[in-house]
Amino acid sequence: MDTQIDKLLSNGPKVVNIGLHSFFEAAKAQGIPTVHIKWEPPAQGNQELLHLLNELL
Repeated sequence: MDTQIDKLLSNGPKVVNIGLHSFFEAAKAQGIPTVHIKWEPPAQGNQELLHLLNELL
């Protein structure tokens, strides 16, 4: 009987990439099943803008 780890290792990696598109492209180029999620830090990391957005919520 296979363990969960055995199943994971025998099926190969599957990638959910969040953020850097180049990581997605690299995994895809190697034939790894990959999904890319476009993500950016809230307010592009601008603390003042982030505070204003939080005030809206």
